[in-house]
Amino acid sequence: MFVLALNPLDPHSLLATFGPLGVALVLFAETGLLIGFFLPGDSLLFTAGLLCATTADATLHLSLPWVLVAAAAGALLGAQTGYLIGRRAGPALLDRPGRPRLQAATARAREALDGYGVGKAVVLARFIPLVRTVLNPLAGALRVPARTFTLWQAVGGLIWSLGVTTAGYLLGSRIPGIDTYLLPIIGVIVLLSLVPVARELWRARRKVGETR
Repeated sequence: MFVLALNPLDPHSLLATFGPLGVALVLFAETGLLIGFFLPGDSLLFTAGLLCATTADATLHLSLPWVLVAAAAGALLGAQTGYLIGRRAGPALLDRPGRPRLQAATARAREALDGYGVGKAVVLARFIPLVRTVLNPLAGALRVPARTFTLWQAVGGLIWSLGVTTAGYLLGSRIPGIDTYLLPIIGVIVLLSLVPVARELWRARRKVGETR
């Protein structure tokens, strides 16, 4: 019954079931494990911040300090784990012919590393779904220096996790009763987070078409 009640793609369901711990677990999986590419990192952070500012439903009211700690821990530990996995497994880890979404994200991550350099690419990747999942193991597979990666993933991870959560909290604090519209807000955030994904898929398909 518990498994059926939990929807891992629904931030509301995750937060209602696990609270701040759910934030840490989801961010760890999304940024550290390739199997977590489908998880709702952006919408979860924003929703968690929003729920920290609302009190209409006591069962869903979260503590902002605990959510911020959980978000930072999940984002930083996840990225570092992904890097270590990529360093051990090598480039073959990301060579998944049957996973077009991951292939598209990997290609975009490579372009970011080549075009922006390690520091800027690692920071910017935090804000792009799928790319933030594959860039960490890709950096490890390409033998990016551990010290350089750790520095920039910490900078990007803190800006992303704390920034998106705080944005949700500020919105919830400024607009009374906004939790009434929680589901539509989550829907909009999910759609916005899918825009970069759709763009990467379109870019990948266009490249395939050009090579034929």
